[in-house]
Amino acid sequence: MIKEYRTIREISGPLMIVKNVEGVTYDELAEIELPTGEVRRCKVLEVDRDRAVVQLFDSSSGINLAESKVRFLGHGMQLAVSPDMLGRVFDGMGRPADDGPEILADKYEDINGLPMNPAARDYPSEFIQTGISAIDGLNTLVRGQKLPIFSGSGLPHANLAAQIARQAKVLGTSEPFAVVFAAIGITFEESEYFVNEFRRTGALDRTVMFSNLANDPAVERISTPRMALTAAEYLAFEQNMHVLVIMTDITNYAEALREISAARKEVPGRRGYPGYLYTDLASMYERAGRRQGKKGSITLIPILTMPEDDITHPIPDLTGYITEGQIILSRELYLKNYLPPIDVLPSLSRLKDKGIGEGKTREDHAGTMNQLFAAYSAGKDAAELMTILGEAALSDTDKLYAKFAGEFEKLYIGQGQETDRSIQETLDLGWKLLSILPKSELKRIKLEYVEKYLPKED
Repeated sequence: MIKEYRTIREISGPLMIVKNVEGVTYDELAEIELPTGEVRRCKVLEVDRDRAVVQLFDSSSGINLAESKVRFLGHGMQLAVSPDMLGRVFDGMGRPADDGPEILADKYEDINGLPMNPAARDYPSEFIQTGISAIDGLNTLVRGQKLPIFSGSGLPHANLAAQIARQAKVLGTSEPFAVVFAAIGITFEESEYFVNEFRRTGALDRTVMFSNLANDPAVERISTPRMALTAAEYLAFEQNMHVLVIMTDITNYAEALREISAARKEVPGRRGYPGYLYTDLASMYERAGRRQGKKGSITLIPILTMPEDDITHPIPDLTGYITEGQIILSRELYLKNYLPPIDVLPSLSRLKDKGIGEGKTREDHAGTMNQLFAAYSAGKDAAELMTILGEAALSDTDKLYAKFAGEFEKLYIGQGQETDRSIQETLDLGWKLLSILPKSELKRIKLEYVEKYLPKED
């Protein structure tokens, strides 16, 4: 039986204190009914004996303390899950936002799922092809991995997110593949861009999209990524699908967490963020992975904008501790109009070696990856030296390395936002670029692969 209380004692911004409550629990969902009959939703943030602190999802304006009543619903926030979610767009609270009908639920899942038990995890080992050479060839994404993208303000991470969602596929398997896309704290224009882009390319049919707009309440922003992960868990572990979860922008999520923490008058940590930011992020990120005995999997790509391009900022810093690498976008490459502007040298996929090689990508993948990294690094150094000392100061080999770096950025990294390259095309392009260098410089690749794959001179 749901009890009603008329004991609202105080309202401060989005927070409300209700006295003389019984049996109320943390994170429980509640409703407040105004004298006009209007109902607003809220959730419990804190319980102290017979006093509950609740946070409103909507505005607190117009609430009459004496005449409004509160109902605690006895459960946390839930999401209606069903295979019919595919191809649909929802708001940050899991309500249909595409003028479609309500979902006929298979079941209702609590969105505050648990991180995956480490003992139940299966090791990520299968290659996911994103169609983007700088990721597939050099910082390979593996099924079940958590690989964030670190961007900066004004860089085209939204376009990159849409490109990955559109192009990603697991090779060598007939099992279904789905994308769960969570847009957190974005503008209406960005939301429309994602929806239209997915519709235009047909990617929406295999996508579940959650869209939380910048003018939605902060507490809703906290729920959006958890809604997405709950949908992903259902599709992966009950419908046996390979699920790629893309979240943009985690920085907006962390800002909402800081806003709520400040409203609760909690002691701030680094840069004003709550001390539990690491734990909170980990509780989300660690829901991704492969589970033993299950065919499905969740691969996670959180995207975050680094404030002032500072990689030591708490959000990218803590994310880097939890996840298995990072893809970093470069402002320098973006200004050269190379898209997507992925800076391959500081980027890292810690699991890339597990998803490449014979039977997964191609036998020469590991060697060409190491050689391309080394050659590009040497080429950038040579190009900088040329800028300072002039071309005459460089040896003939150094000039070839500088030429390689320029061609590598132009052709390999700057593939454009509509080009979908297979891993074979990416590897062949790598060999074509390496042919700029003398064969004697290819010291990181087995000689048999050099003889087999290096383009022959006409």
